[in-house]
Amino acid sequence: MDRQLLVICALTAGINLIGTLAYAARVAGVRTGRIAMSFALFNMLVLVSRTSNSFLGPLLAKRIETRIAHGGGASLIHDFRIVLTSATLAVFFGILLVPTGQRLFARAIGYFQQHRSTGKMLLRTATPAGLTAIKQSVHLPVRKHLRDLVRPRGVGWGVLAANVFAQALITVGVLASLYAGYLNPEFRVTASQLSAVINGFATILLFALIDPQLSVMTDDVVEGRVDAPLFRRTIVWISLSRLLGTLLAQVFFVPAALLISLTASLV
Repeated sequence: MDRQLLVICALTAGINLIGTLAYAARVAGVRTGRIAMSFALFNMLVLVSRTSNSFLGPLLAKRIETRIAHGGGASLIHDFRIVLTSATLAVFFGILLVPTGQRLFARAIGYFQQHRSTGKMLLRTATPAGLTAIKQSVHLPVRKHLRDLVRPRGVGWGVLAANVFAQALITVGVLASLYAGYLNPEFRVTASQLSAVINGFATILLFALIDPQLSVMTDDVVEGRVDAPLFRRTIVWISLSRLLGTLLAQVFFVPAALLISLTASLV
């Protein structure tokens, strides 16, 4: 693996790790009772995750342009498979870190409630007290919570399936569009622009079907109609469906690239 591919994989992993840990902010909101603040933190993390894709695109595009100019394009599909694998691994580790994340976010919400400054909150993480808080918050999933996954999920299979599909599209959108540009170099600019259509559709699917379910359940927990353990199980199931979505992206990758390549020629 060359340095450029390593940077691409690291950035992809960071994007997906942040996106997975964002769910822990909702759990922290339930624990602290600061629902509005937890939603703001969740949206901030999701925004960082989605915006980071804009930095990923140029790096991948440069790699494709280099292969088109100098040859060696046959190995591109292998490179993209590695990038997709890095996304899956990041989501997996993100799920393991959800208990740690919810404790850190609970501390962050409490600190912000006192000082009302995002800058101070971020700077505190680099102080000895902040590093100690991070160390004390480290907590891996316990076996009991894993066994509890067989109990009621809190969301239906249809919602989970929709999340799997949406996450697969978001994971593969930029990659498939850029690879389609390699397959159809005459229209590679058009193909790359079609990633916005794919990601836009997936984002609408997430905000229309997934987020309202979690928001309603959050309100139910606060009002006492749903218990906190059920809500935590729901977050785990949503996270697992995200993991499955990154695996499905491996299946979608080539068909999506071929479809985008064809579409780029027709529009």
